[in-house]
Amino acid sequence: MHDLGVGFGYLMKGQRWVGGHGRWFGFGLLPGLVTLVLYTAALVSLGYGADDLTAWATPFADDWTTPWQGLFRGFLTALVFTFGLFLAVITFTAVTLLVGQPFYESLSEQVDRSEGGDVPESGLPLWRELWISARDSLRVVARVVLYGVLLFALGFIPVVGQTVVPAIGFCVSGFFLAEELTAVALQRRGVELKERLALLRGRRLLTLGFGVPLTLAFLVPFVAVFLMPGAVAGATLMVRDLEVPPDDTAAPAPAPYSFSKD
Repeated sequence: MHDLGVGFGYLMKGQRWVGGHGRWFGFGLLPGLVTLVLYTAALVSLGYGADDLTAWATPFADDWTTPWQGLFRGFLTALVFTFGLFLAVITFTAVTLLVGQPFYESLSEQVDRSEGGDVPESGLPLWRELWISARDSLRVVARVVLYGVLLFALGFIPVVGQTVVPAIGFCVSGFFLAEELTAVALQRRGVELKERLALLRGRRLLTLGFGVPLTLAFLVPFVAVFLMPGAVAGATLMVRDLEVPPDDTAAPAPAPYSFSKD
């Protein structure tokens, strides 16, 4: 349980860092503002069209009597919108990081520079970095969709579907949100997606302590935009304390990773 608090601490440290570096805070807001406009339009459209989508997908309920038809389709409509919101929380970060790749990489480098020591650089051209980021984001989103479909199906189980399943959903969202954010600093260190996932699974509670509160905060309109710069900074601070083995010594089945103590 201690790792949960440590993970949350990195999130707070990142917010304090950008709070003390106002120029970089404003710099990091731009990609989020652009993405927010796009996602707001998409969610509004889903909100207006979810009931029509549900009616189209359940023609067998057309002849059901009141109130069963309304209750059934209302429940499905709520699930559809919840699923869309679940995907939006995860993909928002992926899309924002892709749109703002040059912004957030510069921010992450500045965090490394301000903390002292080496400032890793990928040495890759921008187009190559964008390609890797887009490719990895699609792989992460594919995993999220699979989890989302499974959780959506489990949502039909009485009681469990309305209590345990949403809690699991927030944990899944938090884990992959943390992966997307730490990817900015880890890609500069030459750590591939498979290694990043192993790294975060090795400290699962710490990862959830960082990602789950952020996932909950991102549910509040506009909050995601203002927290993104600090989230990237906090993820970079967390990565700095992770012991990442060199690529040439990485084993096929990596051992659990640990945090180095200052």
